[in-house]
Amino acid sequence: MIAFANKSGISIVARNGESELETRNSKLETRSSKLETGNSELKTENLRLKTRDPKVPRLRVGVIGVGYLGKFHAEKYARMDGVELVGVVDINASQAEEVAGKFGVKAYQSYQELIGKADAVSIVVPTPEHFSVSKDFLENGMDVLIEKPMTTTVEEANELIKIAESGGRIMQVGHLERFNPAVVALRDIVKTPMFIESHRLSIHKGRGTDVSVVLDLMIHDIDIIMNFVKSEVKHIHASGAPIISKHVDIANARLEFANGCIANVTASRISMKNERKIRLFQKDAYVSVDFASREITVVRQNAKDSETGEHSEFQIPNLDLANLIPGMEISHTCFTEGDALEDELKSFVRAVSRRETSEVTGQMGRDALKIALIIMDQ
Repeated sequence: MIAFANKSGISIVARNGESELETRNSKLETRSSKLETGNSELKTENLRLKTRDPKVPRLRVGVIGVGYLGKFHAEKYARMDGVELVGVVDINASQAEEVAGKFGVKAYQSYQELIGKADAVSIVVPTPEHFSVSKDFLENGMDVLIEKPMTTTVEEANELIKIAESGGRIMQVGHLERFNPAVVALRDIVKTPMFIESHRLSIHKGRGTDVSVVLDLMIHDIDIIMNFVKSEVKHIHASGAPIISKHVDIANARLEFANGCIANVTASRISMKNERKIRLFQKDAYVSVDFASREITVVRQNAKDSETGEHSEFQIPNLDLANLIPGMEISHTCFTEGDALEDELKSFVRAVSRRETSEVTGQMGRDALKIALIIMDQ
C-alpha cells in the first residue's frame, strides 16, 4: 500500500481489507453454525437412543468384551428396536468407557457386575474364556450368544448345553456366515452336494492367534458344510503348520461323509490376500459363492440337453441368465442388501423374546467344534 502513495488507492485497499475481514467473519459464523448443527444432531442421536417409548417392553442386553468385534455388537444392539443396551464390559477400562460413552450406557471391568442387570448377553471375549463366562451367566438365569468357537473342548460345550437345557435358557453360537445373504440364498439352491471345496484366506491381522486357524477361521466353513450335507463325517485327513504363532496358522482338511460327499477345506491367516469362497457340486449343478462380495454363480445343465430332460429346481430372483457354454445355463447374482451381524443379533433377540430354539444351537456349535478339534489333532 505504501508503494502506491495514492490516497485513493490506499483507501480502496483499506476498504478491500475490511471486506476480506467481513468475509472471514462470515465464514467463521458459518462454521460455528455447522458445529452447532453437528452437536444438535449428536444430541438428537443420543436422545433417540435413550428416550424410546417406556411403555414398549424392551429386552435388556449387555456385551461382554468390546474389542474389535464386540463394539459392533454394542452398536447394533443400541440401535435395535425392542432392545435396551444396559452395559458393556471389558478388562480394558478405557475401551469399555469409550464404547459405553458412545451409547450412553454404563461401563464395567468385571462381567460379574452385569449379572442380574440384563436379560441376555453377547459374549465376545477370547475363546479360552468362553466356557467360564458363559457358564456364570447361564447359571444365573441369563440367555447367551457365544461367539464361535463356543468353547475349546467338546466336554465344555456339552456342559454348557446341559446347563442351558436344564435352566430353560436360550443359547446361540455366533457363526456369523450363516447370516451372510449369499449363504441364506443357498438354502433354496443347495440340496444334495456331493463335492465341496472351500478356501478361507486372510492377511495376517494380529487377531485370533490365541487359537489355531482351524478354530479361528476354518470352523466357519465346517459349520456351513455340515449344515448343508447333513450326514455323519466318517473320515478326516488333515495337515497344517504354525508359521508366525505358536498355533497352526495354515491348514487343510478332507472330510468324507457317510453319504459319499467329500469336502476339501483350506484356511490360512498368513495369505497375501483375503479370500472367502466355497464351491459346491451336486447333480447337474455347480454353485460358487464369494462370501466377501456376496456373489453366487450357478452353472447347471440345461434341461433340454440333459438325458432325463429334468434338472434340480432352484431359482434366485432377478438373475441375468445367459447360455454362455453350450448345453450349460449360467446365472449370477450379487446380494448388496443385508447386514449379517445385525441379522444374527436380531435372530438371537427373537429367540430370546419368543423363547424359541435359536437358529444356531449349542448342539450345532458343538458339532462344528468336534470336527475342528479332530482336524487339529491330526
